[in-house]
Amino acid sequence: MHEYVGSIHIHSKFSDGTGEIPEIAKYADEVGLDFIIITDHNTVRGLHEGYEKWYGNTLCLVGCEINDKNNKNHYLAFGINDAFSTRTPAKKYVQRVKELGGVGIIAHPHEKRKHMAEHPPYPWTDWEIDEFDGLEIWNHMSEWMENLTEENKYRSFIHPLKTITAPAEETLKLWDELNLKRKVVGIGGVDAHAHKYNLLGFLEVEIFPYKVLFKSVRTHVLLEKSLKKSKSSKEIESAKWQIYKAIKSGSCFIANDYNGDSRGFRFFAEQNGKIFNMGDYISSPDKVYLNVLLPGITGTIRIIKNGLQIAEINAINSKLEINESGAYRVEVFRDNKAWIYSNHIRIGI
Repeated sequence: MHEYVGSIHIHSKFSDGTGEIPEIAKYADEVGLDFIIITDHNTVRGLHEGYEKWYGNTLCLVGCEINDKNNKNHYLAFGINDAFSTRTPAKKYVQRVKELGGVGIIAHPHEKRKHMAEHPPYPWTDWEIDEFDGLEIWNHMSEWMENLTEENKYRSFIHPLKTITAPAEETLKLWDELNLKRKVVGIGGVDAHAHKYNLLGFLEVEIFPYKVLFKSVRTHVLLEKSLKKSKSSKEIESAKWQIYKAIKSGSCFIANDYNGDSRGFRFFAEQNGKIFNMGDYISSPDKVYLNVLLPGITGTIRIIKNGLQIAEINAINSKLEINESGAYRVEVFRDNKAWIYSNHIRIGI
């Protein structure tokens, strides 16, 4: 498998971000990202203006973030060529993304902001819809704002990476429950805007610089073939769909790489000499071995089955035999800090 590391959920000047796309991509290249996905609100202007291409060693892709007329039900859509009107109801745009062959991810599903009236929460509310591909299980900006208090706001503004702790338990619980019925992929997003705030009436602070956020919550995709770094539109299109198909299939994991470089993490299953990766399905639970490999660093490995922890190992790697059906995933903590979240391997369900 070929591993590529990306930052997802990024806004430019084409909606409510402060950066130009080439500038944003340059920052991503400087911090060593392999890809980024721009998701401006209700527009794919960046795609039509030719910004979807390689910038150094970083592939810039352009999706969008859709919302309804009430500014709720935010939906990350990848692989579509046009956005939708905000008059379109959530059920319709979820269906249309699927019909167009795109990838649809519910953004910040349980957002609960209350510290800044000018930035209200934008949670997902239409849970009767069941045609989405995945959930954004970890959103940097949402968590930062939810943790913001009068006591810690100055520290949080100066050190935006240090106040991020872990995905919301409510979101993880729902994610596990959904995977008992069907595959629902998890990704991580930074929700980068590079907003500028005025502190103390005279000090302007850029609280979410793109380059800073690109060091935090990332989505690592595992591909069967390496990406070709070519200027050819055909090769760019091929590379784009390799990444999108990996996300849609669940062949990916989420990590806060500020807590340590997670490149090289692997979670896979073995049965009768066959290998099954994240996002895969195994029909029978008979003599299945779950394997976890960490990238040369000891961590606390937690094996999660159907939302419940069934094992905890402090090691560089682990191998566990299981003989029961369920949706299995892995969480890894380093120095008591949330680090890595795998996608599920579903077995016999």
